[in-house]
Amino acid sequence: MCGALGDGEALMKILIGLGNPGKEYEKTFHNMGFEVIDNLAKKLGVKLSKKNFKAVYGEIKINGQKIILAKPQTFMNLSGESVLMFKNKFKDADIVVICDDFDLEKGKIRFRTHGSGGTHNGLRNIVNLIGQDFSRLRVGIGQPDKQIVEFVLSKMDNTFDDIIEKATDELIKVCTLN
Repeated sequence: MCGALGDGEALMKILIGLGNPGKEYEKTFHNMGFEVIDNLAKKLGVKLSKKNFKAVYGEIKINGQKIILAKPQTFMNLSGESVLMFKNKFKDADIVVICDDFDLEKGKIRFRTHGSGGTHNGLRNIVNLIGQDFSRLRVGIGQPDKQIVEFVLSKMDNTFDDIIEKATDELIKVCTLN
């Protein structure tokens, strides 16, 4: 089980990577969720070609369970709008949000089935719109060495390729996607 829906497995999982749309934000720390979703999509052979719910997304069935991989196109601080639309459409789905976290040391991965938004504005927006009962996979990017906004919008170096891979593997494990 990877969500907070009770004792049984949900019939559907929606994995939502947070980030900002647009070329200028590619490979930035704040787009860690997008990077993990893109990496998972590549591993599973899923094309993120559908557009709805203020997101781009793709679907696959694994062991009879529908899995949606999504990247909201609302910009980070309004991510909850997209998540709310998915939640309203797929009421019993197990939702997992993937995001960066500068409160975690670089490379540390933390999975939780519920909780607050903490210092993350995207998570805060989601919590404000749907509550705390959704899972989240936070990927540590380390402490800022400059202003927070400047830091999270700066480009990741190639040492983060292994971290993205590690986060993808953890997502596969906790959501039993193999």
